Amino acid sequence: MDAIVEAEWSLFLARWNIDAVDAAEEKALAEMVTAEPDRHDWRVVDAAYDRLACPECGERLSRGPVGCAACDLAHGFRYAAIETDRPGAQPGNEHGVRVNVSVVRRPQVTSEGELVARRLVLPMLLIGWLLTTEQAQRASTLIKKAAPEDRVRVTEQAVAEWIEQAVSRSRP
Repeated sequence: MDAIVEAEWSLFLARWNIDAVDAAEEKALAEMVTAEPDRHDWRVVDAAYDRLACPECGERLSRGPVGCAACDLAHGFRYAAIETDRPGAQPGNEHGVRVNVSVVRRPQVTSEGELVARRLVLPMLLIGWLLTTEQAQRASTLIKKAAPEDRVRVTEQAVAEWIEQAVSRSRP
């Protein structure tokens, strides 16, 4: 997941005609981006947070433990960033990518079942596919109702069904 974010940071630096930055310059750029997340692509904002240490917990800003006020606040602000659907992807796909990347990069804030589902679905989202609202709600209900010892299996089954439906729809 980090590579998705880092690639966009490199493009961001190139757009600013910056070939190389030292740590202080990179931190200053990251602070500028996080001060105005609504002016930047979500990947750039996520990369900027990765370059800043949380003043409370010391982790990368926005990725600290649940209950760290500074990380929780930064995590919320990341959703002010711009998300633009990629060419060829279904409308709304970029939001799906963004949310799944966010959850996978901060796994301590979600349940095991949801984390497994988001990890399994992410490759499909990255190639442009998107669950329908009905598919997502059905999978969520199945996962939440499953006994703890069955959640991973139920999650894998729900994702496999979605993949089969997506592949079937894309065949001529």
